Amino acid sequence: MEIRDVTPSFAVAPQIQPSDAAELAERGFVAVVCNRPDGEEAGQPGVAAMREAAETNGLAFHHIPVAGSQFPEGAVAAFRAIRRGTEGPLLAYCRTGTRSITLDTLANPDAIDPSERLMRAANAGYDLTNLSNKLI
Repeated sequence: MEIRDVTPSFAVAPQIQPSDAAELAERGFVAVVCNRPDGEEAGQPGVAAMREAAETNGLAFHHIPVAGSQFPEGAVAAFRAIRRGTEGPLLAYCRTGTRSITLDTLANPDAIDPSERLMRAANAGYDLTNLSNKLI
């Protein structure tokens, strides 16, 4: 499992497995957000299996699926609400982690300026400079 810390309370990862839930809980995460549509790729664990594994290990589980480079305002707002409403470290995942870090950058749950958001993403290994004109 490859976890990329963005802040002390937020990290992103490429696809995780149900068997990773126990380790996530041991590492102090309290919630998981899946940003993949169910059935996006062959062999991908289903949302039901991921939810069950997370909840069995005491983790809250949220599903905000986004496809490709489409980030509807409803998904951004839902992500913002979950980030702001979660007390403790949260891990968001998708196929590569890019959609998850993009959602966080667009949602701006910490109310920081665009350059800081882009720097956080870059420090986690994601180049989101293509979002520069979309950030306020």
